[in-house]
Amino acid sequence: MELRLLVTFEKVATVLSFTQAAAELKYAQSSVTSQIRALEASLGTELFDRLGSRIRLTEAGERLLPYARRIIDLSAEARTAVNGVDEPNGTINIGTMESLTSYRLPALLEFFHHRYPLVKLSLRPTLGDETRQALRQGVYDIGFLMERETVHTGLETEVLTAEPLVLVCAPTHALAGEAKLATVDLSEVQLVGTEPGCPYRDLFERELRESTGTPPPFMEFGTIEATKRGVAGGLGVALLPRMAVRQELATGVLVALPWEPPFQLHAQVAWREGKRLPHHVRLFIDETVRLVREQESSDRSEQVNRPPYGETW
Repeated sequence: MELRLLVTFEKVATVLSFTQAAAELKYAQSSVTSQIRALEASLGTELFDRLGSRIRLTEAGERLLPYARRIIDLSAEARTAVNGVDEPNGTINIGTMESLTSYRLPALLEFFHHRYPLVKLSLRPTLGDETRQALRQGVYDIGFLMERETVHTGLETEVLTAEPLVLVCAPTHALAGEAKLATVDLSEVQLVGTEPGCPYRDLFERELRESTGTPPPFMEFGTIEATKRGVAGGLGVALLPRMAVRQELATGVLVALPWEPPFQLHAQVAWREGKRLPHHVRLFIDETVRLVREQESSDRSEQVNRPPYGETW
């Protein structure tokens, strides 16, 4: 088995498309097809079932895939060792979500870029289910999640920190002066939120539906920034990560409402279970854990002096 054939096989098995694999590997599609046929001939078995325009792995292909990935990882590790490259280098494909990329990770990304310039970070915006599936398939090297659960089938995870959520509104909103709110008090309130699939949006919607028995009235915005602008303009209230509204709370653009979410989310970094992590990927995970926990310590210090609900910082 030639290494280049295994690389091509792994790519086709990951994306389940000869056309997409050819584009990503910068081969002609006919070259990808011939390489897969050569690998199948050398092994004496078919690795893919062809179903019209679609393909899927055969049982033999399923068995080969984890070995192919291990051989590819070991090859990259051996090349680095033989070349004697001390400086970490390589590409890290990262699945992440807007809230973490924009508000939790900037300091990490800036530090890593300047400290390890030979490491290329490729960030791809996806939500939880899509990120987990891409990690299992090997499309991403690592993924950032913000989920209630911290154990995910087929993945290894490192929990970074709890991510507090806060219900916010404009200072002029009718609920801004309330001393306490129950979930049922939100049944007639116009809600502003990001798209379905966002973990805190989905959990909030489920909680409201179970408490009130009716679908909550959401006005949907595509991004957190758009959601914040809508809320500041008086369009309604929104449940958002506290890290995403820290500045608006500090300046009085938004105020926090006295409602505590009955669920807790955790920021996590995850990778495929059993994957041998290259040195530069392991280094990125270690630096992520260190910097996020430093941020967490700083956040706890701020919480000591945080004012009551409805007041600005």
